[in-house]
Amino acid sequence: MDNILETQRLAHEVIERLEEASVQQFLTDSKTYRGRLQNEHTIDRYLTRLDKESQTLIDLYEDKDGQRQKAIDTLSKPAISLDEFYEQLDQIKEHHQKYPNEPIEAPEFEFMRTSNQHDNGEEEENDDMEEDDGKLKTGGGEENLGRYVDLNSLHGEYLNLKGVDRLDYIPYLDRFDRFADIKVYPVNLKSSNDYRLYLDHLHNYLHGFFRRAKPLEDVASLEQQAKLEFEEKWNGNDGGNDQTKAEDATGLFCKACQKLFTKQTVFDAHLKGKKHLKVQEKLDQENSSTNGSDNQDGLNKMDRRKQTAWMEALITAYMKTLDNIRTESKANVERKQALTDRERTHEQDQEDIEIEDESDEDDDEDRIYNPLKLPLGWDGKPIPYWLYKLHGLGVEYPCEICGNYVYMGRKAFDKHFQEWRHAHGMRCLGLPNSRQFHEITKIDDAYALNEKLKNQSVKTDVKAENMEEYEDDEGNVFNKKTYEDLKRQGII
Repeated sequence: MDNILETQRLAHEVIERLEEASVQQFLTDSKTYRGRLQNEHTIDRYLTRLDKESQTLIDLYEDKDGQRQKAIDTLSKPAISLDEFYEQLDQIKEHHQKYPNEPIEAPEFEFMRTSNQHDNGEEEENDDMEEDDGKLKTGGGEENLGRYVDLNSLHGEYLNLKGVDRLDYIPYLDRFDRFADIKVYPVNLKSSNDYRLYLDHLHNYLHGFFRRAKPLEDVASLEQQAKLEFEEKWNGNDGGNDQTKAEDATGLFCKACQKLFTKQTVFDAHLKGKKHLKVQEKLDQENSSTNGSDNQDGLNKMDRRKQTAWMEALITAYMKTLDNIRTESKANVERKQALTDRERTHEQDQEDIEIEDESDEDDDEDRIYNPLKLPLGWDGKPIPYWLYKLHGLGVEYPCEICGNYVYMGRKAFDKHFQEWRHAHGMRCLGLPNSRQFHEITKIDDAYALNEKLKNQSVKTDVKAENMEEYEDDEGNVFNKKTYEDLKRQGII
């Protein structure tokens, strides 16, 4: 039944349900990367649906056709006539005759079913649709569910561009967004159609990567901010960019040959070359032969330059946000290059197995019942309570030298005296981490023991010095110190 007020009320209810479902999904703590990514895509679907329902509600409130106001006027009448009552009754009967036994489902059940699809395995039917929409890839691949960027195909396109630096894949990952570097992207390349097509492919990939790997990223705001900065920079440079401005400032850039020279002597010598004279003559003929269409061609050329520069600025803005992923992607490529073919195959098979078993492992972890907060064993489950009591894991052993760190159980306490934290604390106190300081946890006790050990060492040295006896030629007996003093003076 088409009732505009009921449709409006239902839209309000759906919006409230979507807000609540988004909050609940956001509070869901997944222990795996794949689970967190699925939660983000679920929240993204909720927010997209919420935006759509909100727009529908706005259109209903605008009431361009007057249906809403008419329905309100009908309800505002003092009493409904019998004709209007029977008319509404006929509409209800007609609807139920047309849709007999129509199931009624509350809106909250829809969102509960959506959030539980990951657990029941019902999401397989929607995988292809989500992959077509650029949201979630269930397979492995170089991206590995959005952990890394995969620019292998774009690297191939880059190598096919004329005059570019022949970069390997890892240097390309590091420098592909440095559009002002004339070694990576020469000036004469910027006006070619192949370069514009390459920029379009690069932009489309990065934009789709945001949808796949970062669905909750506000890409629209990022693009809007990049647009404002680009317009300000473009207008400030009078329709140029930093690269062309720097080239004009050097005075070593030949516009006819579209080439930048590093030395004045080389630049002057090339002006007399046959190739330059031929290109310059052709350029002069084109400038002299054109008429009033020059202005239009110049505007079109400026528009193409601006569009190219905007795509470069937008890709640069994307990569500022994805800088961490770029670093991790380079590290992953370097790691994979060190693997053999057998190790790569084994790693890919292992990733596929982990993806299949990950949801089951999450369910097992969520079902762990541990009210006593017992430590987890090697199998990821709490250890038995009798073992917990046997090892005294409930007894606390604080250590002031370790910064009041508390060790649970005697075994961990005895072991910590040879670990880095205690050794660092003793080093900060200027004390040796020797066997004598074992069981000492108070700073004052450690200093007191150190003084005691020093005194014992002095007494031992003095006693050893006095016990040692020396005899001269006449049979006189002296201790070591006296004997050495007399011998040094030549008395004996």
